[in-house]
Amino acid sequence: MDQNPEGLSESAARAARDLAVVVGRLRRRIREVAGDDDLTPSQVSALTLVGKGGAATASTLASAEGVRPQSMAATLAALEQRGLIRRSPDPDDGRRQLITLTDAGRERIEGDRQARQQWLARALEERYTEDERQAVLDGLALLERLTRL
Repeated sequence: MDQNPEGLSESAARAARDLAVVVGRLRRRIREVAGDDDLTPSQVSALTLVGKGGAATASTLASAEGVRPQSMAATLAALEQRGLIRRSPDPDDGRRQLITLTDAGRERIEGDRQARQQWLARALEERYTEDERQAVLDGLALLERLTRL
């Protein structure tokens, strides 16, 4: 078995490099399909985070995204201006505000999610045979184990 300088097998090192490249390309392509052009990646990420996690404070969102509170404040201001989020007083601490999605924000997230899923399913249907799709599913099952580390 060939070893690279880090003591890993060449196949593990190559798989790691190739997987990172392919996942990056796929993420970019999926973002293009969703029509997120009018929002920055930071805005899309924050909107998605609020959609998944429910009501949250700006500081909680900043921490979850790994950004400074000032950066998150600017991101949230842009989302609020577009009518995608709303701020309301935190019932437990009146000094803080809770960020939630508006109906338009929920529709945006759901519409984007559906567009991405439809594009991906259509691409898999059109570009791969049934055996190849099964191989993709088998590979995904293997990759799923990485997420449980």
